[in-house]
Formats: sequence, structure tokens, C-alpha cells
Amino acid sequence: MSTEADVLVVGAGLAGLSAATHLRGAGLEVKVLEARERVGGRLLRRSLGDGHWVDVGGQWMGPTQTRLAALAQELGAESFPTYAHGENAIEWKGKVKRYRGDIPRISPAVLLDTLQAQRRIERLAKQVVLEEPWQTPGARELDSQTFWSWLQANTRTRGARTLLEIAVEAVWAAEPADVSLLHVLFYTASAGGFEQLIGTSGGAQQDRFVEGAAALPLELAARLGDDVVLQAPVREIVHARDRVEILTAQGSFVGRRAIVAIPPTLAGRIVYDPPLPGFRDQLTQRIAQGTVIKCMAVYEEPFWRAEGLSGQGLSDRGPLRVTFDNSPPDGRPGVLLGFLEGDQARRLGRVDAGERRAAVIDCFARLYGPRAATPQDYFEQAWAEEPFSRGCYVGFLGPGVWTSFGPALRAPIGTIHWAGAETAVRWNGYMDGAIESGHTAAEAVIAELGLNIN
Repeated sequence: MSTEADVLVVGAGLAGLSAATHLRGAGLEVKVLEARERVGGRLLRRSLGDGHWVDVGGQWMGPTQTRLAALAQELGAESFPTYAHGENAIEWKGKVKRYRGDIPRISPAVLLDTLQAQRRIERLAKQVVLEEPWQTPGARELDSQTFWSWLQANTRTRGARTLLEIAVEAVWAAEPADVSLLHVLFYTASAGGFEQLIGTSGGAQQDRFVEGAAALPLELAARLGDDVVLQAPVREIVHARDRVEILTAQGSFVGRRAIVAIPPTLAGRIVYDPPLPGFRDQLTQRIAQGTVIKCMAVYEEPFWRAEGLSGQGLSDRGPLRVTFDNSPPDGRPGVLLGFLEGDQARRLGRVDAGERRAAVIDCFARLYGPRAATPQDYFEQAWAEEPFSRGCYVGFLGPGVWTSFGPALRAPIGTIHWAGAETAVRWNGYMDGAIESGHTAAEAVIAELGLNIN
């Protein structure tokens, strides 16, 4: 026997839950089918005790992420600024230095070279057609090169290339050689600028949530109640002109429309009957997930603050290339956050957990001194090992994908619509973009079913 609803949503991440909430607001019956035993997708939090939380998945909110801010306000989720007081640390050419503001104390020639490259990125990004990047002037040429090859031709110093490589790793959890130049430009335009992508104050890393970003999908799911079905991995989607049936581990579900709100690479692993057009399947074969291990060391207190340090750091040596102070709002306990990204995550993700921990703690100790070498706790989240994520932060497009397959990314196929952070036009890849994608897909379904939403 099948369970019936107007719309079936695959995935209980922020995109799927936002879509379901929007649909219910239009008076439609929905069922959200989630493979995991929890909601949230790539949002996940961990308790530190005493009511304190840290996110081991996505966590930040920037000042122009208006959809995320509106949802947080609606749900009563409080936020606070990422700690950024004091001096930042940078490990550069074997030495650790301190600096204030956004400009590290390294060679002026390197800084000028980096600045001119960023300005070129910004200029090129302004030409991107956000809704249809493949229509951007010169799109084929931009999409036929990696960001690595562009860096070789547009920077003069190895130092500038290193700084921009770190930026790419921090944004996509991938290497410059993995990502199309057109995708970098699209992402820059989607966020409103390169500085918005990499910045803390005024940028995408500006604010955190008191109870963790993962509290948002938890509350959305609570409001949807029994319409969220957990431990229901989707095995097959049978779709016809006005009907869709989804077969899961929790039984069969039938609806008039479906919204698949999971990363494209995972959507491509579902069996479809009839099979999806080759154009769509070829796209999902080419959108890879980033590789990241999010690592946190916990201390009795954030001792680095008393030493005049912000906890924000860069390292050209690694394996952590960027770090943050990830302590709770009241500063107890102290938490240092570091990311293993791209090649570092691929390499260390295959070694013994103890060896990986030692490499991470050693990097914290080089940046913040011997007290960082003895945390009272340590934990990590390897997102590539998650069977229903297979990587983070987001799916990215390599050379040729936008111009060859881009139109397939958002286009519905019969009764099936697509959502997820990868499909967003603005703040693609971020929580704000996930919410946008959910609303966009829901509105398309509402229009198809001939309903009006107030």
C-alpha cells in the first residue's frame, strides 16, 4: 500500500525542508523522504555540554544572506559574530607571524600580485550571466580552463598563487586544478564578490548560530511533524505525465510532483523509470563533491585570546590551511577549528585516525603555541565518508561542464524538479542558496498545479 501526497520531496536538508514548508503554506500535502536517521543533510551539530554547541557541518551566515537571516529570525535562532579580535596568525615559508586586519605581513610584491589577480576575477565575474552561466560572453574559453591554469597565466609570484590556492581550497574543498574558471567566476558573482566568499567580517564567515546552524533544519522538521519520513533512502523514482511514485526503504509514496533536493551526484545514483535523458545523467556524472574533514580541538578556555590572537590563521605548509576560533558565545570551552581540504583531506583521509589527529594538532601548535598541543578533546567530521553526502561543502563544476551541460542543472524533467545548494542562483553552495533553491522549486510546482500562494 502506498502513502499519497501532492508533492514528494527527496532530502531533508535545508533545501528540501524549505521547499516542503513553502508547499505546505500553499495548502499542498507533502512528504519529505530522508535517507538518514536525522534531518539537516550537510548541517550537523555536536554538543560540548552545558548547552553549548558546535557545527561539524555548515555553520556561517554572511551579511547579504538575506534568506538565511529571515529564516533564522522566523525560527528564533540567535546568532553572534565569529570571534575576530586581536591579531591573526600566518605560517609562511617556515615562520609564524602575526598581523591585524585582512592583509598578512608578507612580501609586498606577493600582496600586490594577489590583489591584481583578485581584481581581474572581480571584473570577469561581473560579466557572468547568473541564471545561465553558459551564456556569459566568452563562456567557452572561460570554461575550457581550470582556475589553476588561469593562475599560472595571471600571477607573477608563487606566493600569490599559494594565497589564491588556499582561498579555492577554503571555498570549494577542492584544488584549483579541479575547478573551471567559469565556475569560479559564477560563484564569485553568485556571492556578490570574491571578498564576500573569503571574508569574515562583512563576508560569508561573519556570524555563527548560538545553538548551531543545524538547529534550523531541526526546527523546520519539527514543524512539518510526521510529514518528514526518516531512514527512507530512495531506491527508485517511477515518473509519468501526472504521477510520480517513489520507492524507499519505508515503502512506496505516490504524488503529483517530486522535488529531488540532494546533491546532483547523489541524485544521479537513484534509479529512474523511465531513465532520465542522457543529457541530465551526463551532467550528474560530472559534478563532484568537495573533500573536507572538519577538525576541532577543545581546550578549557580560549587561551589564544589572552595572548592577543584571534584564532584565525593561515598556513602555507598545512595540513590545515585555515583556522578559526570556534568557541561558544561565552568563550567556554575554547575551540580551535581547522579544515583539511582538497588534496590534504584526500591524503590524510586515508591514513590512521591517530596519525591524522597528530598532524592536525601539530599545525595548531605551530600557529598558537605549545598550549595548543594538549587539547582536552578532539573530534572531526570526514564528509566524504558520509554515504548520503559523499563530500562537502558543495558539488563543483570542472572544465567544460557549464558550457556543455549547464542547462540540465535546474530544468525539470516531467514531474521531477531539482533543488539543493548546487542549483541556487545566488549564494550557490551556501545555506542561503539552499533555501533559495527550495523556494524556487516549490514555486515552480505550485505554478504547475495551478495554485496561488499568498
